[in-house]
Amino acid sequence: MASRIIHIIGAGLAGSEAAWQAAGAGAEVVLHEMRPVRKTEAHQTDKCAELVCSNSFRSDDAEYNAVGLLHEEMRRAGSLIMRCGDAAKVPAGAALAVDREAFSDAVTKALNEHPNITIERGEIAGLPPEEWENVIIATGPLTSPALAEAVRKLSNEDSLAFFDAIAPIVHTDSIDMSKAWFQSRYDKGEGKDYINCPMEKDEYYAFIDALMQGEKTEFKEWEKDTPYFEGCLPIEVMAERGAETLRWGPMKAIGLDYPEGHPNRAQFPRPWAVVQLRQDNVLGTLYNIVGFQTKLKYGEQTRIFRMIPGLENAEFARLGGIHRNTFINSPKLLDETLRLKAQPRLRFAGQVTGCEGYVESAAVGLMVGRFAAGETIVPPVTTAMGALLNHITGGANAETFQPMNVNFGLFPPIDAKIKGRDRKKAYTARALEDFDGWLKSLKQAA
Repeated sequence: MASRIIHIIGAGLAGSEAAWQAAGAGAEVVLHEMRPVRKTEAHQTDKCAELVCSNSFRSDDAEYNAVGLLHEEMRRAGSLIMRCGDAAKVPAGAALAVDREAFSDAVTKALNEHPNITIERGEIAGLPPEEWENVIIATGPLTSPALAEAVRKLSNEDSLAFFDAIAPIVHTDSIDMSKAWFQSRYDKGEGKDYINCPMEKDEYYAFIDALMQGEKTEFKEWEKDTPYFEGCLPIEVMAERGAETLRWGPMKAIGLDYPEGHPNRAQFPRPWAVVQLRQDNVLGTLYNIVGFQTKLKYGEQTRIFRMIPGLENAEFARLGGIHRNTFINSPKLLDETLRLKAQPRLRFAGQVTGCEGYVESAAVGLMVGRFAAGETIVPPVTTAMGALLNHITGGANAETFQPMNVNFGLFPPIDAKIKGRDRKKAYTARALEDFDGWLKSLKQAA
């Protein structure tokens, strides 16, 4: 087990999880966070593991969903992010969504109280000092320009980049519940985990026209060739792909019906389209508009989103936004324990490696924290963690590498005769058995 100090740069989800895992393995950890000394384009606080986009960790179904499987693996490995996420849970059907303030407060408190962890505030401008022999760079998609440039020069590789967008948040008491109602799609979870704002045909197409014509944020010259990540497209970009795109995407009405007593129920069997809002804090005073990431200017957001039935008088706690994210070409630059081949004292974790999503970032942080502390046995590729690690360190084509969420397509094939939901369950059963075996092997090697 490594005995020297581990320096971790960045206290986002990946850096926070890496610090927790390394410290739990007995290492002495210094966690460096530049906020509030230097702010980013998206963060609003100086807390660890601040959630700047959605408050959802996505599906929590460990039997039939790759993300839910990753949740379960992380729980079994003693994940701080999952522990705090579970404690800050808010209703979200079959998904795990959290009160973002309670979540980051809990993570920050746990890290501050750990005897093996010291948090230091201030920017690491450029490469870490040479005397730091064991370093994890977990600066995420908003890596400071000086550090990003230093890594680019060291790796002799141009930075890759994509745009990520933020959805707006609404004060619950400003939603007109005579038009909206509580219901989960197909009544999953508690059955009433989302607020639904319905649109009929004319309302929907008027809304699409407004999205198309609304004034958008202009990109700077250096941003113009940056692509979007497909899993987090601005709503107006989706609308540009066709008038029906949103109606069969984030605004689909399938699995949702008008409740008894709703004024539209007598005329229509179900809405033409639905805008869903998901609880954003434990008190239920804030809801975010699901799938409504946007690059519309602030004034246009207020005007256009108030066209949604039920949101005519909506008060926004936060409007949407868009920011440029960076990531390295991990399959080309990193080894299987996430060390930079050009300078092995440096490891990378989180979204900067090209994994996409809160939970994926934290999972990579969990693994790299253990690797840096001396536990260098990698998880089997049949597990969610192992499949994700394999993808970003060699499984993906370096020439076409793009951010990726965990999914069953990253796993080694299972018996082709098994189909549908049984196939997914076979993946998860195999994964959890192999993951438990990995954890056992780590204990035996300690």
